[in-house]
Parts: sequence; C-alpha cells; structure tokens
Amino acid sequence: MNTVLVPRIPALVDEVSVRLIAGVVLAVGIVALVTQQWWLYALLAIDFTIRAVAGPRHSPLAQLVNRWIRPLVRIAPRLTAFTPKRFAAGIGAVMTAALTVLWLVRFAAPAPGLGVAMLVIAAVMVLFPALEAVLGLCVGCKIFGLLGRVGLISEDVCVDCVRPSARAERVKIRV
Repeated sequence: MNTVLVPRIPALVDEVSVRLIAGVVLAVGIVALVTQQWWLYALLAIDFTIRAVAGPRHSPLAQLVNRWIRPLVRIAPRLTAFTPKRFAAGIGAVMTAALTVLWLVRFAAPAPGLGVAMLVIAAVMVLFPALEAVLGLCVGCKIFGLLGRVGLISEDVCVDCVRPSARAERVKIRV
C-alpha cells in the first residue's frame, strides 16, 4: 500500500510573523531591484511556491523568521486565517516566477520591453510586501475577499474571509 504524504496546512498563522516575512521579502526585493540581481527573485519564487503549496512550516524564509527574528519581537501573537495569506503567497509565486522567466528570456535573447516589464513587476513586488510589513495591508488577502464576495471563491473555503460579518454572527450566538 502506497502512502502519500500531504503537508499539514495551518488554518491560522501569526499575523506578526507574516508581517516579518513580508519585511524580509521587501528587503530582498529592494536589494534585487537596486542591484539588478534578478536571480534573487528565483529564490523568492521558490519560497512563495513552497508557502502557497505546503504552508509556512516548509518555507525556508518562514523558518528563518520564526526561529531567528520573531523571538526578538515582543508582541503577542495575533492569529489570522491562513487561507487568504496562502492566496497572497500564490500571487507572489506567480509574480516572482514571471519576473524570473523574463530575466532568463532577456538574458538569453534581449528584446525591447522586457526590462520595463521586469521593473514593473519588481516595483509591485516591493509595494505589496511593503504594504503588508508596514501597514498590515495584505493586497492578496483583499483580492481573495473580493473574489469570495463576487462568488468566485466559495464561502466554504474561508467563511471569515469571504463574509467578515460571519465571525461577529458566531460570537453573538455563543454569548
């Protein structure tokens, strides 16, 4: 009998850790953009993909943050739903993978416009993690919620994400 191991995906994650991870992504994105070391986006693409597919437990970046940086931050954990964060990591994976492909194409056969496309994606990959790290605004999570509200994502996936009033309704019922 063959056994398939499926990674255990958490339902909740620590918002503080998520913001710290975004801070590291922001730092790497700025370094990559300023120095034009585009290969750094390949590393980010791998890590985003791992977080989106297998969860933060298997992500080297999440492990780095949770083992070395998070213990230095004296803020109590704030739990948040992982499903929209996972969706956001998927967006990050697509964006950084696209940037990596553009870099490889430009490296192999330079073509007009590739550099501009790379800079636009790189700028987005600085803006989105900056919003998460500094303001706690997860653009991917907002997109996830919007897709849920228009019916493209089932409420069953994350009821609190699609219909934020659901949590308040459950709290009222318990009281």
